[in-house]
Amino acid sequence: MTVQTIIQPQDREAPARRLARDIEDGWYVNLGVGMPTKVADMINDEREVVFHSENGILGMGPTPPEGEIDPWLVNAGKKPVTLLPGASLFHHADSFTMIRGGHIDLCVLGAFEVSQTGDLANWTTGGDELMPAVGGAMDLSVGAKRIWVLMQHNAKGGESKLVEACSYPLTAPGAVSRIYTDLGVFGVADGGFYVIDLAEGVSLGEARARTGAPLHAE
Repeated sequence: MTVQTIIQPQDREAPARRLARDIEDGWYVNLGVGMPTKVADMINDEREVVFHSENGILGMGPTPPEGEIDPWLVNAGKKPVTLLPGASLFHHADSFTMIRGGHIDLCVLGAFEVSQTGDLANWTTGGDELMPAVGGAMDLSVGAKRIWVLMQHNAKGGESKLVEACSYPLTAPGAVSRIYTDLGVFGVADGGFYVIDLAEGVSLGEARARTGAPLHAE
């Protein structure tokens, strides 16, 4: 396998840009809070991707400029958004019907940990959070057709977020098929992680050293 080097690790928006490039035209896509919200800003006008938010929006556009924020128009993470032509607003119960009915092609989520079998832990570390909230992640993790994770490869303390088995409470078992980090793009198949792309300047040896589970070249 030839590993491509296309992500600049010093560019914090590069993983979101890389992920956006992999989204197919015509997909209905839900974006989780945090890093995943950046993905909506990476889709150019020549492509048709319909962004969904579980609070009842279909057809979200990019983040509005500072002077054009509508305080009444926010996504599920309470961040200001824009609407594209043809967008619709509806009750959140209808929004979850879309999710639970399998109508969302892709959901992009952040994570605290992803296991080598695709288990997702993204709602609490079981630590000192004042009020951890699972939000719509549990529904999305089992209702969307595919789950991709967008996150930093390692936690602030250096611990790998790609692990053999999750130590945090699970959001959903076996849900994740692909992970985008500052070190590259990694797939999950047959009970293990494998490299799809590595960031420029990142060797396979470094990626393996910073991953808490076996990492295969293909």
